[in-house]
Amino acid sequence: MPEAASETALAPGLYLVATPIGNLGDVTLRALAVLGNVDRIFCEDTRITQRLNARYGISTPLGAYHDHNAEQLRPVILAALHRGERIALVSDAGTPLVSDPGYKLVRAAIAEDLTVTAAPGPSAVLTALLLSGMPPDAFLFAGFLPTRQVARRGALARWAAVDATLIFFESPPRLAESLADMAEVFGNRAGAVARELTKLHEEVRRGRLTDLADHYQSQGPPRGEAVVVIGPPEPIELDHAEIDRRLRAALTELGVRGAAAKLAAETGLPRGDLYRRALDLRGEME
Repeated sequence: MPEAASETALAPGLYLVATPIGNLGDVTLRALAVLGNVDRIFCEDTRITQRLNARYGISTPLGAYHDHNAEQLRPVILAALHRGERIALVSDAGTPLVSDPGYKLVRAAIAEDLTVTAAPGPSAVLTALLLSGMPPDAFLFAGFLPTRQVARRGALARWAAVDATLIFFESPPRLAESLADMAEVFGNRAGAVARELTKLHEEVRRGRLTDLADHYQSQGPPRGEAVVVIGPPEPIELDHAEIDRRLRAALTELGVRGAAAKLAAETGLPRGDLYRRALDLRGEME
């Protein structure tokens, strides 16, 4: 078992430290060196970070920094940084600022010309992407989706035409419903659901979105937060007559821009080309 690094000279500043996603074995030596040698550590849940510190013999004072106290604590942390203290910010699991309140603290520190640096490490987003088998050359992480279906489908529609692999966080109770909405908005694309990442019962289930939705609907909510990875739009070979037919049908409800976006998401065809063709068809229909 590795031990925490010995005394290391750290400059004053805010250190963003990635911590293990699922176990205590994937913490980096750089992270241990920072946690052991800063003046204070702020984290989402002190109980979780204390377990990590105890394992590696780290006695740095801990404080909680989360959604409920961030507004009150942010000035306190900034004042400490101005005094020359070294402060570490960690999340419960993975990389800070990815779906936690650290973003505003970093923005405030940068605005006040304070030093901000990072000790990178585990990331559920990148781990799920690598295990999904989806194209990793271009990807978009969109965080958590809205909880209500109408808002969720609206959010999904924003990303439907993006030519990249899409990554979302989702809670187990909403997983099946969200996957069904993704199939409705994106079409039946290839996808993967990764959960319990780096833990003993790690699982990555791959398949078409409708198949994944049916699986989690029948099996019930899984354990652990899920990361959903969806492949980019898949080009569909359509003849010109079929493209025109589908554009005409969409034009009656969505207008030129909406019809072009809808067909681009469904077929992978260039939206600009579809927009120009939709304009011509609207002129013929008038």
